Amino acid sequence: MNKPMFLFYFSITLAICSSALYHFVAKSTPSNVNFTVSLLVTYAVAFAVTLLTFFFFPAKNGITAELKQLNWASIGLAVAIVGIEFGFLLVYRSGWNLGIAAVLTNVVASLILLPVAIFLFKDKISWVNIAGIFVCLAGLVMLNWKR
Repeated sequence: MNKPMFLFYFSITLAICSSALYHFVAKSTPSNVNFTVSLLVTYAVAFAVTLLTFFFFPAKNGITAELKQLNWASIGLAVAIVGIEFGFLLVYRSGWNLGIAAVLTNVVASLILLPVAIFLFKDKISWVNIAGIFVCLAGLVMLNWKR
């Protein structure tokens, strides 16, 4: 398998596995622990793990040169990550089911991003994609159907 194809499959596998692990761990975080303390430990470990990735993805021009290339997106990503973390810790503490909360947020977030993808990033969607959107909407109704 050539390098671009390996990266293509590895990246989505990593994202899927990490997302599943994320929700499992968020649901398993003890409810009696202050979630701010929990997140401080989380980000400290994340910082250490990120530092280790420099062995695999070194900054070729040095960290200073890389820092100069950053824009607002790094700050926005940080705010989004903290929002996701706080949100899901609160979601699971308030009693949401693991599978339903994860699917609901991902589908709704995808639907919110659809106009952004089309109008800002000029992504193209087909009739099959539109049919998939309706399947997702039907799935949301079915997931939230009162028993």
